[in-house]
Amino acid sequence: MGCSSSSSSLLSLSLMLKPYPALMTINYNGSSQSHWSRRKKKGHFLLRVSAISYQDFIDFSLNETKRHALLLPSPLQEKYSSMIAMDGRTRLEMSSFETPRIRLLRSMSIEGEAMQVLDFAAFPKPEFDLPIFCGNFFTAANTNIVVLDLNPLHDVISQREYKEKYYDRLMPLGLKYTELLPWGGKLTSESIKFFSPIVIWTKFTSSKSKHEVLYSAFVEYYKAWLELMEQAVEETDPSLIMCNLEAQHRYLTWRAEKDPGHGVLKRLIGEKLAKDLLRNFLFSGIDELGSKTFLDYFPEYWSEDGTISEKRSIIGKGFENRPWDKNGEKLNKERMKVKLLQ
Repeated sequence: MGCSSSSSSLLSLSLMLKPYPALMTINYNGSSQSHWSRRKKKGHFLLRVSAISYQDFIDFSLNETKRHALLLPSPLQEKYSSMIAMDGRTRLEMSSFETPRIRLLRSMSIEGEAMQVLDFAAFPKPEFDLPIFCGNFFTAANTNIVVLDLNPLHDVISQREYKEKYYDRLMPLGLKYTELLPWGGKLTSESIKFFSPIVIWTKFTSSKSKHEVLYSAFVEYYKAWLELMEQAVEETDPSLIMCNLEAQHRYLTWRAEKDPGHGVLKRLIGEKLAKDLLRNFLFSGIDELGSKTFLDYFPEYWSEDGTISEKRSIIGKGFENRPWDKNGEKLNKERMKVKLLQ
């Protein structure tokens, strides 16, 4: 996968890294030696963000993947590895791999005193119509924002067979964790199109127990995705392969343009490097998998001056509550009102 010219800046920054102190990790084994600590500030006790690390999630995913497939370094690994943010303290770590069925398995973790972030994804090769595994976790002093999903490659509403193929059997797993990690508030209609009926979209106050639940959810969701990958039948029909390829390209194009993490990256490493990281690493494939632009896929975002509207939502409708029932069927407005009243 190619990178733009600004990737040389990323590489030079990574080569200039100085030794960085290891951060504490969450202790999941229940031993008495807790890695969690709190500090007193203005009469309140706040969780030390530096006591949290998402490295356990990354380690598990790589080890588990190796049990199912030959895991090889991605060519992106040579250009995107690690860097220090402009504050001189916050560290960004990137890793990327591929397997015979995974086009790109990549992670980016951000570890600093003010926040911890994990952006993890697995993109299948276009010969497979597998969902895209997605884990986006943001932790600040007292807030956690989480999205965990097997993002559907094709529309689960209009293409019933796709929902039945991949999600019907996973609904019990989804219901288990959506009870433990409730819906996190309004999501735009545009974003909902890229989520499945088992999506975990949640916000919670930092606590050891909540992070243990999140880790457990990540483990079970990723194991489920790997099983789907192992069982997937490789497509040979060129038209269907092209359909998968365009669906993934559409997803990448949306995420690279509207990903909410853009603002965080911009503050950490500047606008130029943030855009490069989004387009050429986190959502690599935009330039290789297709030629359509964001406005080709989403013409409703066309501004009068020919640029892309910066609005998060053009439709204007948002979902305050989970828009699927226990069977993974989409709820219409009236059914959602009834559900709220029950």
